[in-house]
Amino acid sequence: MGGMQQPLAYLDHGFLEGEDARPLRILAEYLEPLSRFKAENIQDTVVFFGSARVHSRQHAEQALERLHRKFGDRPGAEEDVHLKRGLRAVEWSRYYEDARELARLLTEWTATLDAPHHRFVVTSGGGPGIMEAANRGAHEAGGKTVGLNIKLPFEQGPNRYISKGLHFEFHYFFMRKFWFAYLAKALVIFPGGFGTLDEMFEILTLMQTEKLQKQIQVILYGTEYWDQMLNLEPMVEWGAIGEKDVALLKRADSPRQAFELLQEHLTQHHLAPATPQEMRAPGIAKTRS
Repeated sequence: MGGMQQPLAYLDHGFLEGEDARPLRILAEYLEPLSRFKAENIQDTVVFFGSARVHSRQHAEQALERLHRKFGDRPGAEEDVHLKRGLRAVEWSRYYEDARELARLLTEWTATLDAPHHRFVVTSGGGPGIMEAANRGAHEAGGKTVGLNIKLPFEQGPNRYISKGLHFEFHYFFMRKFWFAYLAKALVIFPGGFGTLDEMFEILTLMQTEKLQKQIQVILYGTEYWDQMLNLEPMVEWGAIGEKDVALLKRADSPRQAFELLQEHLTQHHLAPATPQEMRAPGIAKTRS
């Protein structure tokens, strides 16, 4: 009897999207990025974290101007709330511009390095805000830049500054976090919310528990913000963490200051001659299994 031919298992989308194939989907989110990073000759990254809600200065100023035109010189109480938010957005926009400038400085410096691979490539979560700013600064400097985006029902798509071939889409948060950590030689943490804190503490935990064999630098950018949001000293006093754990975090308040910290760290710890293992598999075997 005739009938429709059954597709090969690895071409059966109904199976691949079902519960039983979850291990295959997870493995795909490891192997597919691995293949592309190798093809793009990328050895390691510097990751920028921060709020998706920060806009460029131009965007924030234009939005505030529209509010002034809409509400006039004598806004009511409700309108005044909107104006205050608009003013805060303009103030908040300095972090967008600083992330953009820092990514540009870093990318221009890495272009001068004599290396067989692309080194310290600016990487973000691929979305708007600080993520867009980082990708934009690297793009404007003429370098490669990575976006590790996550598929969410209420989130926007990737920003337009990610390099061709380096836009990655993930379904699983933990696989996206894996790729943030796997190639990173440094993190720069701009002001942000729950997601930013989650990503930062994930890396700090791996560093504290020595699950990362490499030297990673973590820079908190924006003392004014982080001093209000993050005070780790009581954790030391209660004995929950040690003094040396607090020292895992460096601080910076200008693109130049952050760049100099990155340049010193990356030069000291990661510009030594590559080992044979690193030459065979750039960026791989950096975590303990």
